[in-house]
Amino acid sequence: REAVEALAQARRAERELADEKERLSVTLRSIGDGVITTDLHGTVLLINKVAETLTGWTQEEAAGQPLAAVFQNVDLETRERCESPLATAPRSVATLGVGRSTMLVARDLTERPIEQSAAPIRDAAGRTIGMVLAFRDISDAINVQEERAKASKIASLGLLAGGIAHDFNNILMAVMGNVSMARVTIPLSGPAASALAEAERACVHARHLTWQLLTFSKGGVPLKKTLPVSRVLTDAASLAVRGSNVTCTFNIAPDLWAVHADQGQLVQVFNNLLINAQEAMPHGGMVDIAAENIFEPGLRWEYALRVEAGPYVRIAFTDRGIGIPQEHLAKIFDPYFSTKQRGSGLGLATTYSIVKNHGGYVSVESKPGHGTTVYVNLPASLNRELEEPAELLDEPSDAGRRRILVMDDEESIRTLAINMLEFLGFEAEVVDTGAAVLERYRTAQKSGRPFDAVILDLVVPGGMGGKETMEQLGEIDPTVTAIVASGYAQDPVMSGFGEYGFKGVIAKPFTLQELSKTLDSVVTGRKWNVH
Repeated sequence: REAVEALAQARRAERELADEKERLSVTLRSIGDGVITTDLHGTVLLINKVAETLTGWTQEEAAGQPLAAVFQNVDLETRERCESPLATAPRSVATLGVGRSTMLVARDLTERPIEQSAAPIRDAAGRTIGMVLAFRDISDAINVQEERAKASKIASLGLLAGGIAHDFNNILMAVMGNVSMARVTIPLSGPAASALAEAERACVHARHLTWQLLTFSKGGVPLKKTLPVSRVLTDAASLAVRGSNVTCTFNIAPDLWAVHADQGQLVQVFNNLLINAQEAMPHGGMVDIAAENIFEPGLRWEYALRVEAGPYVRIAFTDRGIGIPQEHLAKIFDPYFSTKQRGSGLGLATTYSIVKNHGGYVSVESKPGHGTTVYVNLPASLNRELEEPAELLDEPSDAGRRRILVMDDEESIRTLAINMLEFLGFEAEVVDTGAAVLERYRTAQKSGRPFDAVILDLVVPGGMGGKETMEQLGEIDPTVTAIVASGYAQDPVMSGFGEYGFKGVIAKPFTLQELSKTLDSVVTGRKWNVH
């Protein structure tokens, strides 16, 4: 009888042991981290499913192998082989050792950054009978950290770039305006005319760079309307490659969704990408342009941009050029990074900024020697009424002797404004402060010679700027015709000028012709779209 009871007790103990092992096995399989257990000699006893995936070793292959063969890791920075984690695991306490980050090298040589910890396994008597190693893949955490750091760097550089561009635009205004004035006041032929034409071209190029800086610096707040992407895309692409040895093919979905976007900035994105494609194919070739509707299923990050779930229009530009080395892919949207000897290095940075300001994201695929594909993904605009893309007009008009009041804190620009406006046939007065605008405007009204329009500089350091002046002008005269001018396009007043009571907008620096068109649009009612 005692023997039977002993046998039954032994069987119960075996079942309990088997159940315990099964529970342990299920627990290990359920853990989201990789787990490897060894004996005191470092021989692998057990490896869970996550560890199998990360190391490339199965339980059957790993059992009985030295830990150093199954778990190979190197230092993240020095690339030197790390000491076995079990060699430094705490043997005198029962808590896990402090985690550290290393690079795990899998059986197929795939590398993953991991965080690892090791601890002893003890029996009921407190004796160490083995070791346990726990580790997890931290690739996503590192990627998010790097993307946030990149976004912070771009934001800091953007702030600096915006300030520089604003100051430079004010200086360039005096140069560009006077050059355009000189060109229309001298004979069309001769060395002076040629020199001035060259100077104006240089000014236009400098203005383009500052506008790119302002766009990159979160400036150029998009003036959005619902647009048919296909028409804007085909028109911009055809114009961008005209006269070059590059041609475009189009594969655009017939049911392509519309987008809510700034047409001018969208064209700038397309131009920048096509310029890059042309430079990647110096001997000519084909650029394939495709556009389709996609749906992003969930939140993720792409080049430091937060990708929200929802419908997008994806536009792909594929060249057959030299491609981009893998080590450069992460940097191509950094300002002033370029693998080319020519160019400003701002094209892709500006593209990135514009797409970001539209709530979209960009991604790139490239293989050296096989070309590059850049994807521009813009949030789709569903159930909106389409607005026709703007067209440019090119007719001059007579100004008459209309009276214009100009406010600007720069003396050189005030002098230039008088010369430009009088040349165009306007009667001009200039002031340097918002308070002076209000006083002069009241006086003109009382004298029976009111101003037909007011041009207000948006930013006046240390004083009342255009926005504040406009608010008080509206109280004096609700029908006031005002134009906002600035070399700093970051302010939303420049894109949504109508919401602040302005009838028009002009970005510094501007030429005589651009000023004329803006005044024609606002004062005489003609519709212009000046770029």
